Amino acid sequence: MSKNETKAMFAGSFDPITNGHLDVINRAARIFDELQIGVLYNPNKKGLFDFEKRVELVKACTSHLDNVKVVSFNGLLVKYCMENGIDTLVRGIRTGSDVDYELQMARMNKELNPNIDTIMFPSDTKFSFISSSLIKEVLLFDADIKNLVPHVVLKELKDKKSKGEI
Repeated sequence: MSKNETKAMFAGSFDPITNGHLDVINRAARIFDELQIGVLYNPNKKGLFDFEKRVELVKACTSHLDNVKVVSFNGLLVKYCMENGIDTLVRGIRTGSDVDYELQMARMNKELNPNIDTIMFPSDTKFSFISSSLIKEVLLFDADIKNLVPHVVLKELKDKKSKGEI
């Protein structure tokens, strides 16, 4: 990568990745030379999908983007960014409460690494209500979520539901 190429990081648990996440990823990928998608590992948190499956699903959903790289790590995001030459964090925001939270995080990250900046992408209105938590909740009641998650994720969710894992 040459000196003037730009790198950014979009990090999250992606449990599961949604069409809202993909909207932010597609938009950010048009702006940056390299966009890393950081699938965060938290051993204290039991997710719907295990860590390896979340990484696999994010890779499958972003395989059409040549400048997107899916990575995984644990620890501080800003430390990973410093060690990997990333100076921009990408965040998606849906509501005012997201803005408040993301501003706090952006300020903390800036305190920990003065060279890091955060860019926030307001969600497209058609995705503004989608969250991974809400997807899991409505799936319990057999809601139709085919317009909310990528096809590969829908297939995995239906498989989990048929096995009684949801």
